[in-house]
Amino acid sequence: MSARHFSRTYGEARQRFLEAAHKAAAAIESHVHPLKGAEGEEIATDTAWVGPADAKNLLIVSSGAHGPEGFSGSACQLALLGDELLGRATQRDVAVLLIHAVNPFGFSHLKRTNEDNIDLNRNFNDFSKPYPDNPVYEEIHGLLVPETWPPSAENETQLAAAMTRLAGQRNPGVSSGQARHPDGLFYSGTAPAWSNRTIRSIVRRHGAGRRHIAWLDVHTGLGPYGHGEKIFGSNPPQTLQRALSWWGCDLIASTQAESVSPRTVGHITYCAFEECPTAALTPMTLEYGTLPSPQVRRALRGEAWLAGHPDAAPSVAAAIRQSVRDAFYVDADDWKGMILGQFRALALQTINGLAATQEQGNAP
Repeated sequence: MSARHFSRTYGEARQRFLEAAHKAAAAIESHVHPLKGAEGEEIATDTAWVGPADAKNLLIVSSGAHGPEGFSGSACQLALLGDELLGRATQRDVAVLLIHAVNPFGFSHLKRTNEDNIDLNRNFNDFSKPYPDNPVYEEIHGLLVPETWPPSAENETQLAAAMTRLAGQRNPGVSSGQARHPDGLFYSGTAPAWSNRTIRSIVRRHGAGRRHIAWLDVHTGLGPYGHGEKIFGSNPPQTLQRALSWWGCDLIASTQAESVSPRTVGHITYCAFEECPTAALTPMTLEYGTLPSPQVRRALRGEAWLAGHPDAAPSVAAAIRQSVRDAFYVDADDWKGMILGQFRALALQTINGLAATQEQGNAP
């Protein structure tokens, strides 16, 4: 049953999301991207609002910040649109805002990055200040993005040795973000991307006047197969305590050594602190595991190489795109069931947490 919520393409996912939102009597908005999708289709970041327009508490669920990670995030949103949890939220003065396909270009074209090779979860920065240096990434940039594809055996051997040597470096780590190599991995960009500006406008408008905002940002690609790690960034201590009380003691801070994710600069959810400064904010990244890390990393390397070689043979390009899709979306029923089961539990916990802070009047 879980598999029915997963789509085969961005176009199918978008159509199903809009249809489900309409059926749920949601208020729908579409922010059309200036470029076209892989099949020449219109692409957009779509939103669906369910609940009272004047609700004091807001649950945001976002999908597809990293392109094909949207297959799973979209499925979670589609399942939620047909769930009685929405009625329960409305009854407790909690509205739900679903942001579908933060990065519609990457979702359609099977790119984790956007149209400019920007990693959007490194792009929500204060660009008046220099992006933090990442000496760990600098050490291996040349190995990560080889001159030819597929990489030579020598390149693979050198990269494996370098990754082993750097394994203990997490903050910053290889994937923490970097601003020096537009052709590289985890590139932050040097200005707000289209998706950055669009998401900020959505959050600013819909978050205005809310008392408390919780934000679940759905991702895939890191960690054990099908496991959803609940990742919490650096926040005031009272916010961490509230998050632990909502989501349980398996919530993990990205600064902890055991987290599958290193600390990053420019995470999407943190724009709510700036766009909705009077609201309490409780954010969480939900990261589902897919394939072993070396396979995921190879897919990302191929994507970066292809961005710099648009004239690559069609067969090579297609193989790289397929590897990226496979790295972030496992087309298996057991995996799909794990994704939706864990997400529903978290959605329920979040609605209960928001309602409790409203009823107790204790949201800081």
